[in-house]
Amino acid sequence: MPFARHNVTTLVPRTPAEVTDAVRWALSAGEPLEVAGTGSKRALGRPVVASHRLNLSALSGIVSYEPEELVLTARAGTGMQEIEALLAQRNQCLAFEPPDLGPLLGASGIPNAGERERGRDAGSAAAAGGTFGGVISTGYSGPRRFKAGAVRDHVLGIAAVSGRGEAFVGGGKVVKNVTGYDLPKLLTGAFGTLAVLTEISVKVLPAPEDTRTVLVDGLSPREAVQLMTRVLQSPLDVTGASHVPVGVRAPGKSLDASITALRLEGFRPSVEFRLTQLRTLVASSGPVVVLEREESKVFWQAVRDVQPFVPLEEGDRASVWRISAPPAQGAAVLERIQESIPETRAFFDWGGGLIWLRVPNDTGVEPKAIAARIREALVASGGHATLVRAPESVRAVVDVFQPPAAGVAELSRRVKLQFDPSCVLNPGRLYVGV
Repeated sequence: MPFARHNVTTLVPRTPAEVTDAVRWALSAGEPLEVAGTGSKRALGRPVVASHRLNLSALSGIVSYEPEELVLTARAGTGMQEIEALLAQRNQCLAFEPPDLGPLLGASGIPNAGERERGRDAGSAAAAGGTFGGVISTGYSGPRRFKAGAVRDHVLGIAAVSGRGEAFVGGGKVVKNVTGYDLPKLLTGAFGTLAVLTEISVKVLPAPEDTRTVLVDGLSPREAVQLMTRVLQSPLDVTGASHVPVGVRAPGKSLDASITALRLEGFRPSVEFRLTQLRTLVASSGPVVVLEREESKVFWQAVRDVQPFVPLEEGDRASVWRISAPPAQGAAVLERIQESIPETRAFFDWGGGLIWLRVPNDTGVEPKAIAARIREALVASGGHATLVRAPESVRAVVDVFQPPAAGVAELSRRVKLQFDPSCVLNPGRLYVGV
């Protein structure tokens, strides 16, 4: 075969053409492939049943970067550290704040040809944001999601190889491009089940000049959601709204306290002006503290990366759920969950629209029953729940992603058949057969 192999189970393509060769080999041999980069997100989704791994970590490098046009194009295996460092040189950023979930998931990395050649530990990249392709394939956004949009809103174009072994492109390298089917949006968040991404173009934006965070102390979850809703409906242009209750750790917060955090970003004079107004708006809600720029970055990185639920000790097998609900209903949803599973701990992001939930392994309730109770709590308000962290044995039997309605399931099946009819790419990662 024309691509390198480190062992009998790992294929390491270094060019898009070699990715095509690898997929075509898998098709001809009837061998499914697990598609991965550095492995920082391997534990997301259902376990993939495949005897061969397509390791994209050597398919790396910046293809082009046009700061004046706010566009960056890079190969799928490019490390997020490299991309973020390059953008920082021009005071730009990925506005959707891609989270680094490696520490939460306990990722230690998989064999990485590029890192090995440079004399680095293969797991180092996995612990530092993973790869560009992994960020786009999983489609997770950080605290700025409600303001800046989702990952797919920033993806301009892609190059990929379908499960048919056919290379194709979609979108382009300009911000306004609506020609044909929107393949970039379709493949973003598809977890590598439709095609192998080889190259991605994204929109980048200027990084905020200044950042401040207002912390309000002592609110209950219901009071916090009410306050965050009021602030987000104001003209203050808040770009982060989180609540960390009693019993959950966070930077600068004790376990017996609760804090509600509201972030302001932008040009310094604007931030200073809005900060004064925000302090006035929240003054009656409780004691107020203001975090300066660097302290704010530390706090919001912790929220982004779900650091409150990163295991503190080896062997912590608690499950972590990611729950999306209407923001104003976030507190009510959590109350219903904690009525049926009292041992859970949670914190809010997106003004109450995102709930991170930790479920200890000693509840005495079977994993399937826990999933049913969590999703039952969403029926009254709407939303969906994803099992983000759990042992492989649990992810194999529990619906990791929200079970789709019959019509959506049929549409997903048809799309899968169009792109990967032989199910050679990440089989079963999302649902059985997908």
